[in-house]
Amino acid sequence: MTAVPEPATPRSPALAIWPGSTAPLPDDDLAVGGVPLTDLADRFGTPAYVLDEDEVRRRCRAYLQAFPDTDVLYAAKAFLCRAMAHWVEEEGLGLDVCSAGELELAVTTGFPPERIVLHGNAKSPDDLRTALRLGVGRIVIDSTSEIARLAAAVPAGNRQKVLIRVVPGIAAGGHAKIRTGTDGQKFGLSLADGSALHAVTRVLGQPRLQLVGLHCHLGSQITTVKPYLSAVRRLVGLLARIHEQHGITLPELDLGGGHGVAYRPGEPALDIVGLGTKIRAELTGGCAAAGLPVPRLAIEPGRAIVGPAGVVLYRVLAVKQTGGHTFVAVDGGMSDNPRPALYGVRYAPRLVGRRSAAAPEAVTVVGRHCEAGDVLASDVPLPGDIRPGDLLAVPVAGAYHLSMASGYNLVGRPPVVAVTDGHARLLVRRESLADIQGRDVGL
Repeated sequence: MTAVPEPATPRSPALAIWPGSTAPLPDDDLAVGGVPLTDLADRFGTPAYVLDEDEVRRRCRAYLQAFPDTDVLYAAKAFLCRAMAHWVEEEGLGLDVCSAGELELAVTTGFPPERIVLHGNAKSPDDLRTALRLGVGRIVIDSTSEIARLAAAVPAGNRQKVLIRVVPGIAAGGHAKIRTGTDGQKFGLSLADGSALHAVTRVLGQPRLQLVGLHCHLGSQITTVKPYLSAVRRLVGLLARIHEQHGITLPELDLGGGHGVAYRPGEPALDIVGLGTKIRAELTGGCAAAGLPVPRLAIEPGRAIVGPAGVVLYRVLAVKQTGGHTFVAVDGGMSDNPRPALYGVRYAPRLVGRRSAAAPEAVTVVGRHCEAGDVLASDVPLPGDIRPGDLLAVPVAGAYHLSMASGYNLVGRPPVVAVTDGHARLLVRRESLADIQGRDVGL
């Protein structure tokens, strides 16, 4: 099975990781959402992010189908803009945010605050005040120090619903830097050393906090089901201990996200249909054995919804042979996609808009920034006659690109363009030099 059911129209293996609307055109161009990529590059410039609205919506619906009777919360940290918030709200998803900024953007777009969960390992006073002012549905407690701080901020006569983030001691994720379910890292409260159970006791002693459940996030880019099933078993065990020690039954269990996608043809992706079925069976069986009612389940996919819906476009600026390597330099780089430098992620760029008869050669696609580590794709096959002015398109670029983009070298962040039914519209404009200079107010 694939991670998300694909459209009915068969596609070549080379396009398997591209948005479902991707179609070949003459001269080796591609259309996404019915719009040629070359037209988008000419109209909006490069670098530019292209987002297939229908693919986002299709993936939202696939999650709701794979996880019935579950609160599916889109993880805004993957990518958020007003249109994205609107799409996921229309499709019936909730939202998972990590800051006052993400929360304010969503609510001012019209997203119902009661369908939003706020978490993060170091929430600022402003984060908490904003969440309480706007009436956020859930706040995830990440440390014992946060308990009293949050309780003191809740207005008299109110109660804020909270979850406790539990670290179950499970190693899962595509890279050590994105494994968050193990002890010895900054997130959550440990199951092994008793911190999670101690936090439960502390929260129950706060009359302005209402403990409604447990939260767990194992990491990111997880492509197998087994870690999630292990997490369910350990969290059900904690639910049973809470019931035994405090005589209460917590009604909610949030298993976070981290669902992996394929970045190159042939790579594995998490089977969300199988995940939904197996998690439900594990949760039902575990609760029955413990004599507990089955809690309301929540999940938080981000990358798996928006990642494969995005494509980024670059222009080639230079081609250089040195030290036995061919380097293809483009007009973007680690400022618009830091993930290869951070996590060693490998992408599959493709030449579009020009038919080439040259045999493919292994090249390294690099960015324009002043770092030797500014590498977007290593040892990838591109036509041997690749040259300045060529257009490269990189699929699976919807998640953790713009959301992690920086202002390095004052280049300016790329725009986001939505495509659907043959039409393109600008969602987020390109960051200009005037924008950058406008923030520099002193001498």
